[in-house]
Amino acid sequence: MNDFVIYTDSACDIPPELLKEWGVPYSWLTYVFDGDARQYSNYELPFPEFYDKMRKGSVARTSAVNADAFLQGFEPILQDGKDILYIGFSSGLSGTYHAGCIAAQELREKYPERDIRCVDTLGASGGFGLLLYMAVQKKREGGTIVECEKVVLDNRFHLCHWFTVDDLVYLKRGGRISAATAFVGNTLGFKPVLHMDDAGHLINMFKVRGRKASLNAMADKYGELALDKAGGTVFISHGDCRADADTLAAILKERYGASVKEIVVVGPVIGAHSGPGTLALFFLGEHR
Repeated sequence: MNDFVIYTDSACDIPPELLKEWGVPYSWLTYVFDGDARQYSNYELPFPEFYDKMRKGSVARTSAVNADAFLQGFEPILQDGKDILYIGFSSGLSGTYHAGCIAAQELREKYPERDIRCVDTLGASGGFGLLLYMAVQKKREGGTIVECEKVVLDNRFHLCHWFTVDDLVYLKRGGRISAATAFVGNTLGFKPVLHMDDAGHLINMFKVRGRKASLNAMADKYGELALDKAGGTVFISHGDCRADADTLAAILKERYGASVKEIVVVGPVIGAHSGPGTLALFFLGEHR
C-alpha cells in the first residue's frame, strides 16, 4: 500500500516550491548572524541577501533541527493514518538526523500501528536532494515505503559529492584548513576540490590553481566515476554563482552528453560553512 509520506529536512537545498510539487513536507534548520538575536529558517532570507551579508563579513551560526520540531512535523501525518519515511541530512555533519530518530522512536511508542522509518543519506545539499528525488520517483512509480527506503540505502554510497569553494576563509573558519593554508591559498589563487566520504564527512582531496581549473577538475571526476555519463541524473548546487553552475553544466554536456536535472542554490545553513562561490556536482558513480 502506498499510504505513506516522504519527509525531509531543509539541508537537502531543494526549493520549497519543488518539495511541495514532490509532496514532501520538511523541517528546517536555522541560523543566526553574530550580534543579531533574530533566528532565520533555512529558506527565510533571500539567498542573494544572505550571501551579500557574508561577503560583507557577517558570520552565520547554524543550528540543527531538534526532536520537538520533528515531533510537530511527524505527528499530524500519523494522526492522518499515514506512515512516514524520513530521509535526512548526513549524520556526519549535523545532529539533525539523530533528532529525527529520537522523535520517530517516541512516536512509534505512541502509534505502534504506524511504520516510521528514518534513513541517513550521509549526504548534503544537492547530493542529499538527489537521493530524495530518487525516492520520490520510486514512490510515484507505485513503490512501497520499503522500496523507497531501499533506493536511498542502495545508492547512498554511489552518490558522488564533488565541490569547490571560491574563498578559503570559510573552510578555515570551520577548522577544515589552517589559517596559513587559507592565506597562502587565497594569495596564490589555489582552489580546493573536496568530496564527501562514506561516513558523510567532507574531505579535502586536492587543489588546483584558478576557478576554471576547479570546474574542469570536477568535470574530470565525473568522467572518471559516473556510472551513466550521458543519461545519469545530475544535480548542481551553487552558492550565489549561477554563471559558474551553468558553465559546469555546459562542460558536462559538451564532454559527455550529460544533462543536468536540477541546479539549486546552496542554502544558508550549508553555505554558512562553505561561503559564497561554492560550487558542487552530484551524480551516481562507481563509488563516492
